[in-house]
Amino acid sequence: MNDPLKKWRYEAIGKRITETLAEKEYDAHYVDNLEEAKKLVLEMVPEGALIGLGGSTTLNQMGIIDTFREGNYRLIDRYNCANHEEEVQKYHEAMNAEYFLCSTNAITEAGELVNMDCSGNRVAAMIFGPQRVIIVTGANKVVKDLNAAMARIKEIAPLNSKRIHHDTPCTHSGVCEDCQTRKRMCNYMTVIYHGRKNPGRITVIVVGDELGM
Repeated sequence: MNDPLKKWRYEAIGKRITETLAEKEYDAHYVDNLEEAKKLVLEMVPEGALIGLGGSTTLNQMGIIDTFREGNYRLIDRYNCANHEEEVQKYHEAMNAEYFLCSTNAITEAGELVNMDCSGNRVAAMIFGPQRVIIVTGANKVVKDLNAAMARIKEIAPLNSKRIHHDTPCTHSGVCEDCQTRKRMCNYMTVIYHGRKNPGRITVIVVGDELGM
């Protein structure tokens, strides 16, 4: 990030939310940039591990998917499918992964992870299935509360819909229309309130920067 004031702000937010997440028994880490985040993920995921993925701009920005493809890992590659049916099959396989990597749409100041999904595979895996979940997120996704999280999700919905080429009303207007079409992006909302049910299962790596959408 070139703006030193924004960088300072994201560092402060990132370090503060990491402390909150740790108190709620997530395995929480603060890092300064994506390179450090990638290094930390690779330290956590052993070679030979079975890895699932949630759709994530942040993971693509980090370049870790190509690292898993080229390395000695068993990647369930949702991005390398011949058709939609094969992609859905990969979603099912990822539920039994040893490690599941994704990002989050928002984190409240109270340490709640708030997400909206199209197909539901990402939020389902975050909650139950894979042995370990590793979430990489920018400090820009930290918001005040659940209402602010929903507002953020509505704000980014048109961008996400455009990114995956869904022909929804928001891809034309640029704002959430709360549409009722089959192509609707916003179908499954989840809130993970804390990590206490399975302490340490969910790792959250907060990057002191502006990432994803």
